[in-house]
Amino acid sequence: MSLNAPLLRASLEIVVARQPEITPRFYEILFERYPQVKPLFGRNSSANQARMLQDAIVAVVDHVEDAEWLTTTLHAMGRKHVDYGVTEAMYAYVGDALLATLAEHAGEAWTPDVATAWTDAYTAISSLMIAGSRTA
Repeated sequence: MSLNAPLLRASLEIVVARQPEITPRFYEILFERYPQVKPLFGRNSSANQARMLQDAIVAVVDHVEDAEWLTTTLHAMGRKHVDYGVTEAMYAYVGDALLATLAEHAGEAWTPDVATAWTDAYTAISSLMIAGSRTA
């Protein structure tokens, strides 16, 4: 897995500097575009869910060059998401909402190279989570 770690980190820093909590907007976009997933989010408070997602994004970007950590962590996360009712198709919904959120908050810093870096990263992340879900 060859991801552009420096560009991912730099662009996430820009996004978080502009909007320290990106997850509320992520959930707005996700539920607006894919209302069928909203019932899956009843287990945790919305604030807790938002914090967990933000922490997960930061952790993955921090470990983006550590294939062993990514594989172990994301496989486990994928297995856990099966219990929540997440299907493989839903990973595309999340990717769409995440990239839209990042692009919105990055503004002019959302260049084609940044978009490609995040698309590649999300593809790798979701692939590892789906692989983990298949072992649940």
